[in-house]
Amino acid sequence: MAGGLVALLDDIAALAKLAAASLDDVAGASAKAGSKAVGVVIDDTAVTPRYVTGLSPARELPIIWKIALGSLRNKLLFLLPAALILSAFAPWAITPILMAGGAFLCFEGAEKIIGALSGEDHGQEACEITDPKQLEDRQVAGAVRTDLILSGEIMAIALAELSDQSILNQAIALALVGAAITAGVYGVVALIVKMDDIGIALARRPGAATQAFGRGLVSAMPVVLRALGTIGTVAMLWVGGQIIVHGLHEFHLTPLPEWIEHAAEGARHALPGIGGVAAWIVNAGLSAIFGIVIGGVIAGLLHLKPKKH
Repeated sequence: MAGGLVALLDDIAALAKLAAASLDDVAGASAKAGSKAVGVVIDDTAVTPRYVTGLSPARELPIIWKIALGSLRNKLLFLLPAALILSAFAPWAITPILMAGGAFLCFEGAEKIIGALSGEDHGQEACEITDPKQLEDRQVAGAVRTDLILSGEIMAIALAELSDQSILNQAIALALVGAAITAGVYGVVALIVKMDDIGIALARRPGAATQAFGRGLVSAMPVVLRALGTIGTVAMLWVGGQIIVHGLHEFHLTPLPEWIEHAAEGARHALPGIGGVAAWIVNAGLSAIFGIVIGGVIAGLLHLKPKKH
């Protein structure tokens, strides 16, 4: 079973497989993969802007650049060699690794919900840091750490579709797809965080319409950034839950995956005019609910552990 984001990730994997067919086709397939990066890793795109919120505007692009380099390092120096080793010696381990990463995303999403409901601001620690460099280093490290999980999901799923290719072709395809995804995602992130500066520039240009549009961008950005924070949390739960559900299906533990699939198909038939959209919403929504349950259980168990003083 592959639905929602998993279907998009499978699409990326299919492009990677196409890229590995011949060296002449690698660049073209990787470019197509990069064009779908925002859809594939919407949670990464939604979550990353919060790591530069509240920092000096002059440091926003340099910080995003650092995060992008960290993401590329994750993919090429750590995940790609690990993926090739798995492909050669332990292909059976790919699905469990994906499920572990999905569980981590569920935990992250559940922690954010728990923090919001309890009134505990887990980001307050960052606000209490007065050294700009220390704060910047902390934010970059947090973003790169989250990206490691998301990048691992993409690389592992792409690898699963490249099992019949040579090691060399696997390496080339994974490297180019990883680079395309990184460029696509962090290019969009850079555009999002600098949108207010673009608005200010437009507001200073001649022309009433241009100025009004610029002021509208500036006014809208705080709302957009808050919305992205919510989208990022929901996406973590949706992606993490869906990956675990997909893994359960791979292990033939089918009651839950089949129930979600039947519910999605029921929505498709009940709303024929928008059946595809309805099925996707039901699939993603139920996966997110499952993600909340998994993440809540993990968070609860970790909170039971005595804290060291």
